[in-house]
Amino acid sequence: MDLVILGAGGKLARLLRPVFPQKARWLTRADVDIYDTAALRVALRGADAVICMAGVTNASAQPLHMNTDIAVRTLDAAQDVSAGRVILLSSAAVYGGTAGVCAEDGPTAPYSEYGKAKLAMESAAAQHPHPNTVLRLGNVAGADAILAGWVPGFRLDQLPDGSTPCRSYIGPNALARTLSALSEAPALPPLLNVAAPGCIQMGALLDAACLEWRPKPATAATIPTVNLDTTRLRTFTEFKASDSTPIGIVEDWQNR
Repeated sequence: MDLVILGAGGKLARLLRPVFPQKARWLTRADVDIYDTAALRVALRGADAVICMAGVTNASAQPLHMNTDIAVRTLDAAQDVSAGRVILLSSAAVYGGTAGVCAEDGPTAPYSEYGKAKLAMESAAAQHPHPNTVLRLGNVAGADAILAGWVPGFRLDQLPDGSTPCRSYIGPNALARTLSALSEAPALPPLLNVAAPGCIQMGALLDAACLEWRPKPATAATIPTVNLDTTRLRTFTEFKASDSTPIGIVEDWQNR
């Protein structure tokens, strides 16, 4: 199949490209500017599927509303040239501090401006006529603030019960396999949570990577748990038991 991946110059794409299990056209901004409508149409013509990894984060100097602009422009171009389904990347940040397991058809309550921007992007995608699926991506080992953001003297929030914040995680190899499987699926729902099954304490992840850290008291802004329901995802791809363990996730990150 002809798979096009936009945003190939970004942090996540650079992590996934060396381990991606199928051939794809990886396009950076230097290859095609998403704001150049004609060039984007040329890039997407003939594509059986498109994965758009381009986007704006909190660390970017660009305004967060560009996440919606990028998604809509990609969908418009795909529709204009009759390309296949577009897969857009959202974030678990749309759930904010939602209690319990976070399901795609459950409530959203983003705390951050980034989460709010991603939720706005999801809304725009849901109203677009071109076939698309939005992936609410959990933490990716190596593109996260814990493993990738570790520095000597690293301090991590500790909750009153002695635990550390728990998050749904996925390693880069597991994510690459998952995205490949989704790009080849004949049909997808409009929303999918993407992470390995389960929830991992951040302290356990650092321990598995042998990265020293010191606890600091959690604050009112600390979100104790973001646990994504992956039931829907697992109808399209399989996970190994090790994909859901701290050691397995660290090894996935290190072996790429």
